[in-house]
Amino acid sequence: MRYGHGGDLYTYNGILDFSANINPFGPSEYVMEAACGAVREMGCYPDSQCRDLRKKLEMKLKIPQGQILCGNGAADLIFSLVFAEKPKRALLAVPAFSEYEQALRAVGCEIVYDYLEAGEQFAVQDNYLERLTRDIDIIFLCSPNNPTGRTIRRDLLVRILEQCERSRIRVVVDECFNEFLEQPEQATMQAYVAEHSRLILLRAFTKIHAMPGLRLGYMLCSDEQLMENIQAARQPWSVSGIAQAAGIAALDEDGRVLDTRRYVAEERRKMETELGKMGIEYIPSEANYILLHMEQDGSLFETMLNRGILIRDCQNYAGLSKGYYRIAVKRREENEKLLGVLREISRKG
Repeated sequence: MRYGHGGDLYTYNGILDFSANINPFGPSEYVMEAACGAVREMGCYPDSQCRDLRKKLEMKLKIPQGQILCGNGAADLIFSLVFAEKPKRALLAVPAFSEYEQALRAVGCEIVYDYLEAGEQFAVQDNYLERLTRDIDIIFLCSPNNPTGRTIRRDLLVRILEQCERSRIRVVVDECFNEFLEQPEQATMQAYVAEHSRLILLRAFTKIHAMPGLRLGYMLCSDEQLMENIQAARQPWSVSGIAQAAGIAALDEDGRVLDTRRYVAEERRKMETELGKMGIEYIPSEANYILLHMEQDGSLFETMLNRGILIRDCQNYAGLSKGYYRIAVKRREENEKLLGVLREISRKG
């Protein structure tokens, strides 16, 4: 099986990784200590209901525990949802995270694509509402979008949700990068979960807390029957005890999240300014990564790889073609190294 994501350090060992878009500061010592402490309990089965973690999320989010379902990363929840629902026809706004498509195809679902336009910065537009016909069972939207870093206007999301309620379409909004936004509360759809049973929000500890190796995510949904159906369609121990302990600790790190958010925004703006000076096309991002377009002889991916830097080649995203690449926002000295190499390449080009 070919690996089609970023962060493949097992193939590209000992390289500077700009292909994985996670917190540039890595996991905190506090979270790692919690995870290490939980190793002592590895002789016991983990709590299949993630009660302590859900209780902590309930306190933090002001969402009832019954509307919270934890999983082995957001990808696990995507597959569990699709296996439980078995939709017949889905609408995907692309480019977007490939696991939506993979999960849907696993149950034989027909996929209709809404191809976003580069000239509109790959942003979902009002005409998306026209695609919400009654033969659609489920839609997936990502805000901020991966790989573009663009959010969807909340007023538009609300209109989409209202139309989907009328047409009985399941609405999945992936908010896994929401906490990197400068004003995340203005983009989230959390306030609509309780009153809109067709709405599902996806979130993960993977990115903002730099925990991809532990795999931990959660969904918010007020449809009790759906939550029961998902539980029935999955194996009972989806989240390890170590991941649960790390997640509980991570929820105490509001200050670190805020510091990361501010740092990423400042560094991202600097990087975009430098890309502009080089004449490299990019999509203005709101998250911790940047989608750029650069055509040259050969592959920029290979050129950067030969210089010891791994970037994400995005041509395997539906809706993107050769020449699109995603780079993460990392620590300043690392960002400067990446920009230095791109500067040399752009001069030669």
